[in-house]
Amino acid sequence: MQRYSPSLNRAALLGLTFFVMAGAATAQVRIVNSAIGEEVKTSQTSIRAQAQIDQLSEQTAELLGDYRVALQQLDRVKIYNQHLQEVVNDQERSKSEMGQKLENYQRTKQEIVPLMNNMIESLDRFVELDLPFNLDERRGRVQRLRDNMDSAEITISEKFRQVMDAYQIEMNFGRDVEAYTGWLEANGPRREVNFLRVGRLVLAYQTHDRAETGFFNPTTRAWETLPDQYRNFVADGLRIARKQAAPTLLKLPVPAPEAAQ
Repeated sequence: MQRYSPSLNRAALLGLTFFVMAGAATAQVRIVNSAIGEEVKTSQTSIRAQAQIDQLSEQTAELLGDYRVALQQLDRVKIYNQHLQEVVNDQERSKSEMGQKLENYQRTKQEIVPLMNNMIESLDRFVELDLPFNLDERRGRVQRLRDNMDSAEITISEKFRQVMDAYQIEMNFGRDVEAYTGWLEANGPRREVNFLRVGRLVLAYQTHDRAETGFFNPTTRAWETLPDQYRNFVADGLRIARKQAAPTLLKLPVPAPEAAQ
């Protein structure tokens, strides 16, 4: 039987204690290493998360910039669309006004054509009832107006202008003095004479040899000879009308106005 040795027991106890402490230290190392590993993992995760956050922030900034650009483009589009709408509205107003003008033009055309025909007929009657001067020219002008009314190549406005021009020419005849040469078929054989027209008051004639002087009597609508006392006055009137003499007072046969009925 072995005897109990206190020193041996102490050594065993110390060895056991060292073993336990070594095991505890190893466990703590593993815990520390595990904690450090977890911390590293956490740091790496945080780094990746931060990178993702930075990337998302950049994408968000880009999207925000694109959004602002899109808003600016939208504003410009709205302004442009508003401008186009105003243009369309103006075109619609112009279209409506043009339609009204065309309608008025057609109505005016329907009214003015009969008016011009009546004016031409009135002018024709006036020429025939007036003093018989320059009849070929004046009748030809009236006939041209009639012919133009049937022409499709002449606009309504041009036809109306020509009618008004013809009236203006007839009005001017009442304010001027004229001397011209023509043929007279009255009071004898057909012969060439000098005609003197003073407005629409007097239409006189005189042969080239001044042997015969006469005038158109608007009351009787006939050519009549004048006494010799008018010979020099008519001759002077011819010279004045041809600007060969200065204007002066002339004694010419002017019919007295008839009393009103």
